[in-house]
Amino acid sequence: MPVYLPRAIEPVIRRATREFPAVVLTGPRQSGKTTLLKHLFGASHRYVSLEPPDVRLAALSDPRGFLDLYAPPTIYDEIQNAPDLLPYIKERIDERREKAGQFLLTGSQNLLLMQEVTESLAGRAAVLRLLPLSLREMRGEARRPLPWESPPTRPPAEPMTPRQLWRLFLRGGYPELATRPRRSVALWHASYLQTYLERDVRTLRQIGDLTQFQNFLRLLAARTAQLLNLSGVAHDLGIAVNTAKAWLSALEATYQVVVLRPYFANIGKRLVKTPKVYLTDVGTLCYLTGLVDPEHAAKGPLAGPILETAVLSEITRTLVARGMEPRVYFYRTSTGTEVDFVVEASGKLIPIEVKLSATPRPAMASGIEAFCRDLGRRAGSGYVIHPGRVRLPLGRHATAYSFADL
Repeated sequence: MPVYLPRAIEPVIRRATREFPAVVLTGPRQSGKTTLLKHLFGASHRYVSLEPPDVRLAALSDPRGFLDLYAPPTIYDEIQNAPDLLPYIKERIDERREKAGQFLLTGSQNLLLMQEVTESLAGRAAVLRLLPLSLREMRGEARRPLPWESPPTRPPAEPMTPRQLWRLFLRGGYPELATRPRRSVALWHASYLQTYLERDVRTLRQIGDLTQFQNFLRLLAARTAQLLNLSGVAHDLGIAVNTAKAWLSALEATYQVVVLRPYFANIGKRLVKTPKVYLTDVGTLCYLTGLVDPEHAAKGPLAGPILETAVLSEITRTLVARGMEPRVYFYRTSTGTEVDFVVEASGKLIPIEVKLSATPRPAMASGIEAFCRDLGRRAGSGYVIHPGRVRLPLGRHATAYSFADL
């Protein structure tokens, strides 16, 4: 029987089901949405998957009769397969508006699903996201605060050896790989990508050539953590820039990439306005770039972007699991001052640098110190995240933390 790892979002979902008639849980395929809802509500809610064609046909041909057959409280899985059911769910909710937790809906396509939810269930549904596992969840510390939220009261986290750390990056955070260590990483990711292309991408109208779209995704993976030049990407693939923009939107909508915007502030400096792109899951990144060996990943040209992707994933997954919209940016001026990530938290801007060296030195915090000078009181203390084992101050405004300690 598969191992269930407690998810940080559990208390948020429980509260939402006590306050809203419907809860919509979105996220990429295989992030654990169905497993989570069955674990929390399997004893109290009926479960209906809308993926089988015959079930989907029944839902669309006679929606009221279908809802009579599966009366609430009910879990409707993969609701994006039957979006026409949503107005009828609204009708049922309005009959008993005061009754919370009637409908729990899951879906893996943010763009199309959210359009339907906004039109049909506005004010009636809490919308939450479930991303792949964070390192916290894997280590049984789902509710541990981020370093800037609460001064650490415990010693540095149990260190991971370099091989353990890079094996973790190669596997990524999808629950099936995290809970089944014997599963082949390459076979799982190959199957996942094919399923994603066949089921999610085919339903998006702006995608024509699946092979070319897959090449687009691989090219973005090779350029992860870099400034995103869509014109250059389009030129390399021989596609129109508008096509590249549409495809990027599709990847964002299906949770495969994160487009990180620069932080803008009126500080009298010229700031870079081009966004960066990151793969959502570091394991997907490694697979798409052909990395299968921990040593090669750790010493290759993508080692820095892989570690950056892992840090961004840990921060965003931790915040999303609380039902929050992560306010994460990067900072770069035209003169070269740069901070990998800026997190907006409690009225402060937290600068974060990611460094590959396991031996942190004060020079690694130069970008953070410059950021704090530029932003003044708006800036909070910063952090240099590294793959090593130590936690130590690097200057007036920066502290070094291991990735395991993040």
